[in-house]
Amino acid sequence: MNLYSRFPAPAIWADAILVAHAAIVVFVVAGLVLILIGGARGWTWVRNLWFRIAHLATIGIVVAQAWLGQLCPLTIWEAGFRRAAGQAFHERSFIEHWVSQVLFFDLPWWIFLTTYTIFALLVILAWWQYPPKRAGRKR
Repeated sequence: MNLYSRFPAPAIWADAILVAHAAIVVFVVAGLVLILIGGARGWTWVRNLWFRIAHLATIGIVVAQAWLGQLCPLTIWEAGFRRAAGQAFHERSFIEHWVSQVLFFDLPWWIFLTTYTIFALLVILAWWQYPPKRAGRKR
């Protein structure tokens, strides 16, 4: 018995992790788009310091994992729950099928490493171009 099989309904946990993984991807990608648009249009919320720290830290973790050759813990946990549920990692539930179509691509690792690094550089550029502000402080 492994750790993952101790949880009730491991397939549901796997699907929940996959949805959380997708939400993090949306946060990182849409966050940068909104920062760039909002910064240019003067939206104050895109300069919120805590939002920007969370955004920068998230892409920073992704890039660090890629450079270290490590899989995302969410991917590892999802696979563990799928195995505990008796599912092969490539078998798809309804949620997994559709979310995986957006998240996972069969490309060489160097493409992901390059893409993550360039994206992180864009996030850093956005930080410089539209710097965050602390709440209650006027610039």
